Amino acid sequence: MTNYQDSGRGKIALVTGGGTGVGKAISVALLGVGWTVVITGRRKDVLDEAAKTLAAETKGTVNPIVSDVSDPKSVAALFEAVKAAYGRLDLLINNAGINVPNVAMEEVTFEQWNAIVGANLTGAFLCTQQALKLMKTQTPRGGRIINNGSISATTPRPNSAPYTATKHAITGLTKSTALDGRPFDIACGQIDIGNATTEMTSKMAGGVLQANGETASEPTIPAHYIGDAVVYMAGLPLEANVLSLTVMATKMPLVGRG
Repeated sequence: MTNYQDSGRGKIALVTGGGTGVGKAISVALLGVGWTVVITGRRKDVLDEAAKTLAAETKGTVNPIVSDVSDPKSVAALFEAVKAAYGRLDLLINNAGINVPNVAMEEVTFEQWNAIVGANLTGAFLCTQQALKLMKTQTPRGGRIINNGSISATTPRPNSAPYTATKHAITGLTKSTALDGRPFDIACGQIDIGNATTEMTSKMAGGVLQANGETASEPTIPAHYIGDAVVYMAGLPLEANVLSLTVMATKMPLVGRG
């Protein structure tokens, strides 16, 4: 049986969007089982504050590196910094993402579409490219990539076309990465999250538009459950992989939605 208590000892993880929300919860969980965690995001003040808080809470090693995952040069610089600091990367969590206002599809601007595709999909692709390059050549070879797919990777909400399109695409990226990484001991899986409590989901208690046109309050779950699930996925030996895992509030309206 795997001992998850020390499963990350001596290993290096990179969490995109690691300074807030689900990314921060994942970072807490990984630090708790011994991982050294690099957190990245666009806002230096947020990252620095998060790193200080995470280190104090967990007594773990946290390294904040500012990066815009939608920018190829910024992503390349991020991975060069990781390689320079640690010489390897054992785990990439593609978590960074944004959403657009809940408006009808025809009202979404081109700029909004480009921004969400850049952050949610292009960012995951660029980080995956760089992770593959490093994981293929490092010694020992291999590593693991976990993508944040979201419930929207399978089931859309009303007025969510840009976000849903990117999350459906993440599923394709996950499967392609799992296939292409297989010969190089690189495993890739996806976690689909339903209503973890973060700033992004805080509005759900006040009511969310449903498929039938009604507005209804939805239950949420503590974000640390997501961190626990990631620790399980990340703690497996590379001969085993969780390709897809859904963690959701039991009573959220997903099963039977629509």
